[in-house]
Amino acid sequence: MFEFDKDKVYAKETESRVVIRFQDCDPLRHLNNAKYFDYFYNAREDQVPKLYGLEVMDFYKAYKAAWVVYQHQIAYIRPAKVGEWVRIKSRLIWFNENTIVLEYYMTNDAEDELKTVLWSTMRYVDVQSGKSTPHEGKVLDFLKASLLPGVDFQNIDLNQRIRHIKQVITSNI
Repeated sequence: MFEFDKDKVYAKETESRVVIRFQDCDPLRHLNNAKYFDYFYNAREDQVPKLYGLEVMDFYKAYKAAWVVYQHQIAYIRPAKVGEWVRIKSRLIWFNENTIVLEYYMTNDAEDELKTVLWSTMRYVDVQSGKSTPHEGKVLDFLKASLLPGVDFQNIDLNQRIRHIKQVITSNI
C-alpha cells in the first residue's frame, strides 16, 4: 500500500526499455499508432510500483478516486520499428486541484533519437459519484514530490516541448 514519506526523495521520471513486437506493427513494420498508447501506459504501470510503492488498485481502494483520461496530445516524430529496442520515459509535468498532465516520450535505445511524445491529461474523479474531486492530503503531497520541475506547461505547446526534449537528448550525446 502506498504511504507518502515526506523524507523520501521521489523520482521525477520513470524509464523502461522495451522491444517493439511484430504483432504491434503495421505492414510497413512500424509500431501501429494506436499501440504507442499501450507501450506508454504499460511502461508506466510497470515502473510506478517499483519507484513509488504505489499499486494502482490499492490506491484506488484507499482513496476511492482515480485519474481518468480526458485528453491526449501526441506527436509521431520517427517510427519505432519491429524488433527495435526503445526507451520509454514518463513524468508528471503539471497538476492543479483536480487534474494532472503526464508526459511520455520514446527514444531509440541509444537515447539520441526522439520517436514520440504524448501528453495525457487526466481528471481526478471520485469513483462513487463519478465527479471531479480535489487532490488532497497524501495524494497532493505525492504530486508535489514527484512533479518534474522547470516545465512551464501553461505557457508552452507540444511542439515547443518537443524542441526542448530534442535539445536535451542531443546535449546528452
